Amino acid sequence: MERQEKKWGKKNVDNDSLLEVPKGWKEPGITKEENKHGMLAESSFATLFPKYREKYLRECWPLVKKTLADYEIKAELDVVEGSMSVSTTRKTWDPYSIVNARDLIKLLARSVPYEQAIRILENDIACDIIKIASLCRNKERFVKRRQRVIGPNGSTLKAIELLTECYVLVQGNTVSALGPHKGLRDVRKIIEDTMKNIHPIYNIKTLMIRKELAKDPQLQNESWDRFLPKFKSKNISKRKQPMKKRIKKIYTPFPPPQPESKVDKELASGEYFLKPSTKKARRQAEKKEKQKEAVEKKQDKRAQAFVPPQETGESAAKKLKKSDDTVNVEELKKKIKKAQVIVCLTV
Repeated sequence: MERQEKKWGKKNVDNDSLLEVPKGWKEPGITKEENKHGMLAESSFATLFPKYREKYLRECWPLVKKTLADYEIKAELDVVEGSMSVSTTRKTWDPYSIVNARDLIKLLARSVPYEQAIRILENDIACDIIKIASLCRNKERFVKRRQRVIGPNGSTLKAIELLTECYVLVQGNTVSALGPHKGLRDVRKIIEDTMKNIHPIYNIKTLMIRKELAKDPQLQNESWDRFLPKFKSKNISKRKQPMKKRIKKIYTPFPPPQPESKVDKELASGEYFLKPSTKKARRQAEKKEKQKEAVEKKQDKRAQAFVPPQETGESAAKKLKKSDDTVNVEELKKKIKKAQVIVCLTV
């Protein structure tokens, strides 16, 4: 035990003595007064944007410059090259603000609106741009699975946003997400699983259960595996099976035996040494025998139609006798009288 403590530099500490982070605690950010002297070295980042974003960026760029000016960061928009760049100045007091500014221009290039993209400058907010083009090679499948993330009328995307507390935008070959770190991890998992043909409803259901379990203080230190659903993937092959399946033969290094030719067969049976006239007579006799067999089969088939079926049970005469015995005489008399009355009336 002593060696282990020396090796890792740790001592046995009780779990009760560990510090717990209180609920709702936020890390205090850096202020301008804490770094009065600014930064010595200059850092800069640039990113390209597509042509269709030019009009929107021209409109919102004054607001971007004004917001970044509060952090003493310089922003430039180059419409000719189609690029945006941000760089620090001597007065920049927050070292991490340039990283947030870099993420800001990345989100603007990926069609995220300015109102949402500006949230990246907050302390607890981060962003994640997920590349989904490489996750599915077939273009038709890629389009279907990307649409599955959005859902009918954007309902699936709205559910993801509510559960993860993140802003999610599906655009082209990427999915842009903006929100807390925990929510971004869940969003990435949902998107990657969807592109791997796992429906997003499974992950959404798991997140909903976790959200409800987190409200119970008794279950905070327990495992939630018994409450979470376990979905098994069913790999059912839909490939059409062939009618005739070829059975793979056992590999042998020796070649197959050469098939016997017609001459070899004649030599084996002794027919090769016969005269042509006897050969011809034998063939004709074989032919006549085959014809005779075929004629007999046809005649048997025709004769089957004239064979009377065997009666099972009693004969027809017995059936008639039985029917005569069971006749009700009184009912028969009534019927005859009715028929006579009808005839008289008609006359």
